Parts: sequence; C-alpha cells; structure tokens
Amino acid sequence: MLKKLFQSFRSPLRRAQHPRSTPEVLGSNQHSLRRTGISRNAVIVVDRLQKAGYQAYLVGGCVRDLLLDLRPKDFDVATNATPEQVRAEFRNARVIGRRFKLAHVQFGREIIEVATFRANHPQGEEEEDNNQAARNESGRILRDNVYGSLEDDAQRRDFTINALYYDPTTERILDYAHGVHDIRNRLVRLIGIPEQRYQEDPVRMLRAARFAAKLGFEIEKHSAAPIRQLAPLLRDIPSARLFDEVLKLFLSGKAERTFELLVQYDLFAPLFPASAAALERDPEYTGRLIRQALINTDERIHQGKPVTPAFLFAALLWPALPARAALLQERGMPPIPAMQEAAHGLIMEQVQRTAIPKRFSIPIREIWDMQERLPRRQGKRADMLLENPRFRAGYDFLLLRESAGEETDGLGEWWTDYQDASDSQRRAMIRELSSKDEQPSGQRRKRGGSRRRRGPRSEGAPGGASGD
Repeated sequence: MLKKLFQSFRSPLRRAQHPRSTPEVLGSNQHSLRRTGISRNAVIVVDRLQKAGYQAYLVGGCVRDLLLDLRPKDFDVATNATPEQVRAEFRNARVIGRRFKLAHVQFGREIIEVATFRANHPQGEEEEDNNQAARNESGRILRDNVYGSLEDDAQRRDFTINALYYDPTTERILDYAHGVHDIRNRLVRLIGIPEQRYQEDPVRMLRAARFAAKLGFEIEKHSAAPIRQLAPLLRDIPSARLFDEVLKLFLSGKAERTFELLVQYDLFAPLFPASAAALERDPEYTGRLIRQALINTDERIHQGKPVTPAFLFAALLWPALPARAALLQERGMPPIPAMQEAAHGLIMEQVQRTAIPKRFSIPIREIWDMQERLPRRQGKRADMLLENPRFRAGYDFLLLRESAGEETDGLGEWWTDYQDASDSQRRAMIRELSSKDEQPSGQRRKRGGSRRRRGPRSEGAPGGASGD
C-alpha cells in the first residue's frame, strides 16, 4: 500500500532506468540543414517554447528528409513541455489523443505536431498499471504517456534515422543513435531489441517497409530477421489504424516497391488475407494486376494528379472476387447478383482487417459492378452506361484487367472507340454487336487488333487510381 502511495506522488516526467546516452553533435558546418529550408511555423513553435524555458527541437522524419534533400510533408517538434503546457503557450493549440497524448498547433492549414519527450515503460506490472502506460499480454503498448528526458525520448524512438533532433536556433543536430551514419549507409535500423520493439507496436514492421521503399533504403539485417515470424501480430491492431497505415503504404509514391517488401516479409497477408490467398493460387495474374495498379498509382502521384483509395482497394481485392462470384453462379445465382453478393462478402471480410469507410467501400462495389455491366451494350444500355458517374472508373478498371492478361474479347478497345464515336457511328457499333449475337458462335468475326487503343478520357491513366 505504501509503495503505491509513493508511486502516486512521482512526477509524470520521471526517467526510465537505463544508461544515459550522449549524442553526437553536428554543427552547422557538418550538415546541410538550414533554417531557411524549414517551415516558418515550425520555427515559431520551437522559438516560443525555448523562450518560455523549455527544451524544443525539430525531430524525426523532417530532419531525416532534409538531410536526404527531400521535402518533408510535415514538421514535428519534441519538447519537455507537457501537452497542457504547450496549450498554455499557444492559443491556437489543442491537446489530442489518449494512447499517445500530444498537442497540435494550427497555423491556417498547417498543423505543427508537438510531442512531449517520452521514456521507456516501467518493467514492473504494478508500476505500469496506471493512466500513463499500459500493455496487453503480447507486449503491445496500449497507452504511451510516460514522459521523460531528451535522452529517454531518443532511446525509445523506433528507428535510428528518426532519432535526430535539430535546433533551428543553433543549427545543431543531436544524433543519439547513429542515425546520420545509417542515412549515409541507406539503412533502416530499429533502436533496441527488434523482437521487443515489434511486440510493443507491430505497426513498426509496416513502417520499416514503408521507409525502406520511400527512401530507397534496405532494412538492416537484424531489424529484418524477426519480421516474418512476428507478422501475425498485425492481426491484433485495430482495423481503423491499419486502414490509415495502408493509405500511407500505398499513397506515398512508392507503392509498387512497398508491395514487393510486404510480400517479401509476409506482411501482405495480415493486411489483405483474401488477396494474399489469390496471390498464392495464381501469382502471375494476381501479381501482374496489383503491380500494374500500383505502378499507375505511383505515376499519378508523381504527376500531381488525384488518386482515390476506392480504386486502389478495388484493384487490391479484385483477384479474390471472380472465383467467389463464379461459385455463387454455379449454385444458380444470376451473374450480376452473384457479383454483388460476392463483393459484399469480400468487403465485409476486408473491413475486419482494414476499416474501409463507406465513402470508399460503396465506390469499390460500384466499380466492380461495372465490370458485369460493361459487356452488356445492346440497345440503349451503352449510352446509359456512359452517363453513369462510375463509368470512367469502371472503364479504367476494365483496362487494368486487360493489362493483367484477362481475356475480354476486345471490350476495352470497343469502349475506347465508342466514347469518341459520333452518334451514327455508335448506332452502327451497336448494330454490329446485334449481328454478331445472331451468328453461330463458330462464325462470329473476332475484332482485329490493328487499331491503336486510345487512353481513357478520364483523369486516371489506364488502370490508375482514377479520381472518380
């Protein structure tokens, strides 16, 4: 009882028991970072916190990316001020999060994320059972609000390349984990014991793959060794968090390389179990379709064009769908209802792994539904399909399927020609379809392959993540 009483008086900023780390300090003449290349708002946050008597640094990915001459997508600040103290300094700040509490300081559309220095979790069960820290039975961290010192914070960060602290006032970099060395050697290396760090947060395995793909790095061998064995731990991660992680994985402009790493380290199956099973059954077709979709997505991102997760998820899940629909048709269900029923079941299963919001799951089903409707062109159906708001995405998806080797009897070329044809030409194309249907199957004339296929008129490249 006395022990618990004394624990209740401890400061939340107490330090975990491990040896202090002395950083390597790089002066302004030893690195390429300059204050002028940093968000003005991030510098304002650091300056004001320092003037208020707190320690404050730019930290993590922004420092790493600037050293690699990349443009950071955001700027994070680490400080010994608590989230409530940060809020007291900035009228435009708010405290967010329960599992990992921090402050957001908002400047118009830009948000500077300010995190308090964290420490490693206490090892004793009694000490950990409080509002600051909690783990589950497998060691996964459920709550991470054990505050500490700058040295503590560096040691508990995930990768060495993210344990870099930059002071824009003095233009010095503090390197606690040889992160600059690993950047120069293009390595993604975990800080600490890999098995333990992955068990604390299995999403670190996905982050390792994402950073390796994004930066063109290799995962350091000791950091890579336990990933395949521990990959099933991802099944315990909340599906909403995994959905966000999937977006980061595949919408960073390096989706194809990311997919290769996910497959290499057995990380794809915990995210997309049905698609992983399809990849194992038919690696050539499934791999080709998914890779082409990801290549097109990367191209659109590099060109500054919009992408939608709906098209991306439609492509990732599609290889698992036709076999399910065919099974329902064998049981007597008509093609379109069979496709709809199979699609519903597949999406419901996937939502258990990655919580796809309805604003994306509904367009996914509409894109798939289009694949059954596009071959049905007789009469006025073709014109009605052209007016459908999902036609462009469905058409792009058809071209993606064809690029992966699916036989569609020239359907993609027909729709390409039909979109640019005059009204009289369209009527002739419909009559030609009717005459073909009236011929015995052995006498039907196949469409020649001499015409050059035009690209889709939609914003997306063929098979790309269309903006619809």
